Amino acid sequence: MNPLPLTPESIATLVHEFYDEVRADPVLQPVFDGAIGDNWTPHLARMVDFWSTVMLGSRNFQGNVFGKHMLLNGVTPDHFLRWLTLFEATATRLFNPADAAEFKTVARRIAASLQYGFFGEVKIASPQEPS
Repeated sequence: MNPLPLTPESIATLVHEFYDEVRADPVLQPVFDGAIGDNWTPHLARMVDFWSTVMLGSRNFQGNVFGKHMLLNGVTPDHFLRWLTLFEATATRLFNPADAAEFKTVARRIAASLQYGFFGEVKIASPQEPS
């Protein structure tokens, strides 16, 4: 498959394919279903807006990512590792190396920030970096 250009449409493809994997993943599915329930359509739209804002500067997303996630219960370091593994694999599969690297950099920063919020430290390294 040829790499996708970085556009709002390709970001939507990334978000939808990634979350299809999340919803089928035995580690992540219970956490996401517990938080999102049947409200996947608005969540996916918000995630497209978030990644479009981050990657394209669209400014479509407004919200408190950190605060929203801190309300979740039962999150473990394994959840972060699995999320990063799936997200990085999806970005790598869909985009050219430079764009995939930028997605991964942002995802790792998000994961580190949220881990610090949950555990007071970064508990896991990125799947492609040594622990």
